[in-house]
Amino acid sequence: MDSFRRYGIYVIPEGAVFEMGSHWLGWNCASSAQVRQPDVADLPQSVEDLTATPRKYGFHGTIKPPFYLAAGTDAAGLDTAARAFCATRTPVTIPMLEVRRLGDFVAITSSAPSTELADLAGACVMALDPFRAPASKDELARRRKSGLTDRQEALLRQWGYPYLMEEFRFHMTLTGRTPHVAMVSATLATLFAPVLPTPLIIDSLCMMGEDAGGMFHLIHRYPLSG
Repeated sequence: MDSFRRYGIYVIPEGAVFEMGSHWLGWNCASSAQVRQPDVADLPQSVEDLTATPRKYGFHGTIKPPFYLAAGTDAAGLDTAARAFCATRTPVTIPMLEVRRLGDFVAITSSAPSTELADLAGACVMALDPFRAPASKDELARRRKSGLTDRQEALLRQWGYPYLMEEFRFHMTLTGRTPHVAMVSATLATLFAPVLPTPLIIDSLCMMGEDAGGMFHLIHRYPLSG
């Protein structure tokens, strides 16, 4: 576990939606394998170009964004803490998912906000934050490029990420930024419709690790067994 550069806590769904998501992105983070991407007609960009940014993360929903380990901590300690946290939490049900345009990229997201999932994510961020090294100036500057509200700036300073707590919105990213977001969103809605689980039951969280090449791998899946 200590061979990874950064760590994060994700929702990694199982079943057909994960297989399709991994196929679309070209990377299976659970098996640590490259996957041949599909041929999709009538797209204004190639699948490879559309997925270049999210590919390295694998198909996932972020709970605690990737972070470097704080001085004096290690991956084994993070594993123990994540395991203990998940043992106190219960599964969360998302009644319905949909493919949606989020700004200038496309993602699968919940049809309506989930307070239960936002609570789970916020509690996870706080519980594991002692393992997070402070964000660097470059990281902070990169986050600020998109323009932040005062509340998002406060979250960034405190937790190293601006879209947490009441700003949290669960999503599983399918593309990077594209000027053709409306067209791509419509195509992906059709592509993913047959595999979207209804409901999505989130009954585990996963510790992920980023290798030296920037690709993320599933290290361990923790059941929400509280």
